[in-house]
Amino acid sequence: MLRPQAPDATRFTPRASLAASEWASGTETIAGVHLICRPLRSRRHREVGLAGRGAAVDTRRRPARRARRPMRLVPDAGITMPLRLVIGLTFALGLLSSPAVAQTGSVRLTLGTATSGGGFPAYGEALVAALGEIDAGVVVDTRATGGSQDNLVLLREGRLDLALVQGEYAFAALGPQGGSDGRALSVVAPVYATPGLFVVPAASSIRSVADLRGRPVALGTRDSGLTVLGRAVLQASGLDVARDVQAVFLDRAGDGPAMVLDGRVDALWGAGLDWPGFRTLAATPGGARFVGPSEAAIAALLQRRPSLRRLTVPAGAFPNQAEPIDTVGSWSLVLARPGLDEAAVLRFVRAVDRAVPVLARRLRQGGESASANLSRAVPAEWLHPGTRRALAEAPQGR
Repeated sequence: MLRPQAPDATRFTPRASLAASEWASGTETIAGVHLICRPLRSRRHREVGLAGRGAAVDTRRRPARRARRPMRLVPDAGITMPLRLVIGLTFALGLLSSPAVAQTGSVRLTLGTATSGGGFPAYGEALVAALGEIDAGVVVDTRATGGSQDNLVLLREGRLDLALVQGEYAFAALGPQGGSDGRALSVVAPVYATPGLFVVPAASSIRSVADLRGRPVALGTRDSGLTVLGRAVLQASGLDVARDVQAVFLDRAGDGPAMVLDGRVDALWGAGLDWPGFRTLAATPGGARFVGPSEAAIAALLQRRPSLRRLTVPAGAFPNQAEPIDTVGSWSLVLARPGLDEAAVLRFVRAVDRAVPVLARRLRQGGESASANLSRAVPAEWLHPGTRRALAEAPQGR
């Protein structure tokens, strides 16, 4: 677990926040049954039809007939059905067509991650496996995406139910600068805190961020929130990304380690103790060295960016890492699309909280996904109503 070294800027009391929000009332679309108004053909209609085919027809004047019955509603298949039964079936179909919660109470949600080889796909895979052990009724379908920026677009378009978003992008989307569309998104759960570091071969002469001047550096994919954080660390360290380093952007996050090993880049930027790129380079025969920003750069970053926290990577977190490393990072988050059902989110958050021990066995930072950690990550007003309800109903001191 990472150790924040300073009091967090945001605090909230889960039980008190519920009264302010109340429960959100959702609306469901009721599926329609296509009906056709079809008059029942009379005997006279059949006689005229026969006349058209040359049959003899009695044309004598007949007594006045009773008024024609009203037309009856029949389905396309031609089977007569009482209107009350049609309405009842229509309502039932509407309930079954709910996008998240089926009649059995199970929940099925889509979760956007990122490009292969990065931390988000690894987390998504571990989360799905952990939930499967705890609650088979919570089904999460992961979707590979371009990363945090792409995930925000897909959430706003309603093409994802949930998505993993790095803190820099999440704060921009949820804060005042995010606009009305940004505020329609909400926070469902924490992922984990992401300490940002540069990694270089152990034999490299690079020992500080300042030593990256003039060097080729892989910063990540263009739509990744980690790339935004890497740019900010370089800038706070006095390095202009366009002029002072040879910035390399990746098509896939997983391409970075190979580029370090074959010499195409001298350093790779990443974040998180379980980030796949860090694990790959740390396990190489020559080993790796991890480099964080200076104390002055950390202070400047914390002053400029409300999403960041001071974090310390403990000694021994990586092979041959003898000393703790101070750096900055933000909390990655699970965000929800606008209008996602409160009951579905409540079920998901409860399941994640129960699955935390299983998730921690799969990822070192998996234990940080407990919903109680949201008080360290974001303001209470950004939380989804289902999350606020889960926190309010949780046992005190959990």
